[in-house]
Amino acid sequence: MTEIPRKRSAGTGGGAGKTRLGLNDRLGLIGLIDEGIRAGSPDSPGMSDLFNNLWDLVNRTVSGARIDRLNARDSGSGFQVLEINAETGETLGRLNMLYLRKPIPCYYLVYVEVAPPFRKKGLGNRILEYFREFLIQKSAVGILDNIIPGDDPTYHIYFKQAWEPLETVAGERIAGAAANYMIYVPPRMQHRPLREPILKLIHHLERKRTAIDMRDNELMVRRTIDEFRELHEALLAYFDTRTQPGESSLPLMRFMFTRFVTKLIAFRRRIATLIGYTGGESLQQIVLRPEIAALPVQSYAPSGFAEGSSFVSGDAALWRRLPEAFRKQPARGIEALPNYRRPSTRAWLKERGLPDDYAFTIGDLMDLGFDPTRLKEITLDGETFIFERAQARQIPDILDRQRFLERLGPTTSGARARQAEVRINPPLLVIRDRGNAYVLRRKIPGIHWDEAVEQLESAAHLKPLNRMIGIENIIQATVREARKLIDGRCAPETAGAVDDLAFFVSWDLTANRPGLVVDFAVTYLEAVWLA
Repeated sequence: MTEIPRKRSAGTGGGAGKTRLGLNDRLGLIGLIDEGIRAGSPDSPGMSDLFNNLWDLVNRTVSGARIDRLNARDSGSGFQVLEINAETGETLGRLNMLYLRKPIPCYYLVYVEVAPPFRKKGLGNRILEYFREFLIQKSAVGILDNIIPGDDPTYHIYFKQAWEPLETVAGERIAGAAANYMIYVPPRMQHRPLREPILKLIHHLERKRTAIDMRDNELMVRRTIDEFRELHEALLAYFDTRTQPGESSLPLMRFMFTRFVTKLIAFRRRIATLIGYTGGESLQQIVLRPEIAALPVQSYAPSGFAEGSSFVSGDAALWRRLPEAFRKQPARGIEALPNYRRPSTRAWLKERGLPDDYAFTIGDLMDLGFDPTRLKEITLDGETFIFERAQARQIPDILDRQRFLERLGPTTSGARARQAEVRINPPLLVIRDRGNAYVLRRKIPGIHWDEAVEQLESAAHLKPLNRMIGIENIIQATVREARKLIDGRCAPETAGAVDDLAFFVSWDLTANRPGLVVDFAVTYLEAVWLA
C-alpha cells in the first residue's frame, strides 16, 4: 500500500481561520444569490460563495493518506488486500488490512471496499461476515475503528457481527485516538488471557496509525459530512420543497440541488480510497425528497448569472470553429450536446429500458454515483471532441495541468509501458461560462482505467474473458508502469504532478471491450493516455 501524506498548511486541520456558516447565514446567502441573479447585478454573491467552504473541506479531506489500488499489494509494511470474489469470478469487494503478528496475531481492518457494480445490495454485511470467517480460520483477533456516529442507523453493523468494544477485553477504557476501537476474538482465543497482549497491540497500532494519519482522515470526513447535511437542510428550508415552487425560483432550485448532488457523489467516490475511514455508508443517510429527486438536472447557473469572458485559453482557431451560438452562450450550447456514451451510462440506460437521449434527473445522479451529463460529444469538420464540465474555480489547476502535459508531450514520444504506447490528451480549449469551466479534448478510443476494471467485473460478456486472460491485471500493471515512467521523466519542480493525472486505456466503445493486442508471447493494451 502506498502512503500519501496529507498536504497541509497552518490551520487546515481543525478549520482554524474558517468560520462555518450557520443555517441563517446560509439562508441569507442563498437569498442574496437568488436576488442577484434575478436583478442581473454584477455585485451579487457568486454561487461559489455558498459552496466554497464545502469544497475546501472536501479537498482537504481527500488529500489525506489513501489507499493506492495500483500498488496495494506491493507494500512490505504489513498492509494486505484480501479480495472477495463471487463464484463467477468477479471481485465483489476488498478488505484492506494491516497485519501484526506480535504479541498475538492480529488483523486491523483499515477499509472495507465494495466494488461499484455491487454497492447498495447489502454486501457490506457479507464482507464483514467473510472477514470474521477469515479471522476464525487464521486464529487471529480482529480490530477496527467504529467511527460511525452513534445515532447513525448503520452504527450497529459491527455489533451484529459479534464485534465488541475493546474495553470489554482490555478491562479498561481506552482513551485518545483508540477510543472507538472494537475487537473480534475468534473461538480458539476466547479463553486466553488477552488483556496485556491487547494493550501492546494498541500501542503498536497507534505507532503505525500516526504514520498514515488515519485519525485525521476520520475527523475530516465526519466534519465534511456534517457540512453536506447542513447545506442540504438550508437548501430545503429556503426553497420550501414541500410546496410547489414558482416558475421564477425553479431554475435556481434545480441548479442549486444539482450542484449539491454532484459535489456529494464526487466526495463519496473520492473518500473510497482514504485509509482508516470505514464509515462511508453514513453518507447514504442524506436522502433526497421525491420532489427534488424528480427534478431534471440543471448543470449551469440560470440566466442573469454575472461572470467574466467565455474564452479562457487554448487554440484560438479551434475556438472560431465552434458554432457562433456556442461562442455567444457556451454553457447553453455545450449542455445541449449529446452526452458522451460511456459504458457505465449505456449499461444503466439499457438496464432500465431508457433511450440514449434520456433526460437525467437529480435522483438519477445519486443512483448512478456519477454525473453522466458532465461529458458532452461534438463533431467539428469530421473530427470528434469531448467537452468536460468542471468547476470554474478549477481553471487555474486545469491550466497548470495543460502546461504540464504539453511539456511532457515530447518526452513521451515513442514511450511504451508494458508494450502499450503512452500518449497524452491535453486540453485544447478552456471556456468559462455560467459558473462552469468547459474543457475540450479530442475523443480517444479509451476509457478511464478504473471504469475499465469495473466493466470487466460487471459486464456479462467480459467476465469470462477477464478470467481467462487476466485483463484486469494487465490494465493495472500497464497504468502502474506508465505512471512510474512519467514520474521518472518529470523535472524536480513538478515532482508529484503525475498523481493528479487521469489514465485512460484503449477500449472499443461500440463493442464495450478492451483494445488488446494478442500474440503468441504476450497480450497487451494498444495504448494508455494521460489527461
